[in-house]
Amino acid sequence: MSSREPLGSPYDERSTSQLVAGALTGDEGSWSEIVHRHTSLVMARVRQFRLTPQQAEDVAQTVWLNLLEHLADLREPAALPGWISTATRHECIRTANLSRRSIPVDPTTGRLDAQDDVELDVELLRSEQHAALRAALAELPAHQRDLLLLLSTDPPPSYQEVSARLGIPVGSIGPTRQRGLARLRQSHAIRTYLAATSSRAPGEGGRDVLALG
Repeated sequence: MSSREPLGSPYDERSTSQLVAGALTGDEGSWSEIVHRHTSLVMARVRQFRLTPQQAEDVAQTVWLNLLEHLADLREPAALPGWISTATRHECIRTANLSRRSIPVDPTTGRLDAQDDVELDVELLRSEQHAALRAALAELPAHQRDLLLLLSTDPPPSYQEVSARLGIPVGSIGPTRQRGLARLRQSHAIRTYLAATSSRAPGEGGRDVLALG
């Protein structure tokens, strides 16, 4: 997403309804103002759960991405703060429960059960990958993000179906997809994730996060 408009911009004076309407038309300034106005609400909720800084960032990114996906479903723009607060609380609970998951121990040896340990590592890795991908998608322009998300469904729709749903020419789908994937790979979220996993043993991180490609 683009950074917030400078102080004194017309977005500062817009109502929530106007900002939601603008964001739904793809206006990046309206979306940035929505995020700016409600970031303190998200962080206040996050602080209640005493999450790590990385967990807090993941929660916030997930909340904003979910809001992008469901903004059109919001019947009353005035309910936006309540939606954001509830969505943040649910994501915090999910994140906290994942981090507190108990690890089985073999009572005869006092060691971690090898199979359960592997399964836990896989689940945690998958969670990290999904969080990085969600954050990266939130950085893309709306038309690229919507196309990649639609093409990642199982089974994927035909190009004719994609064209009808998104209102783009069939001939533009392939190039737009490639530009979106290229931008996704260069996103801050993906580069940060790959840097964090580069020191791990082979197979413990990396390119699987770009499964959309």
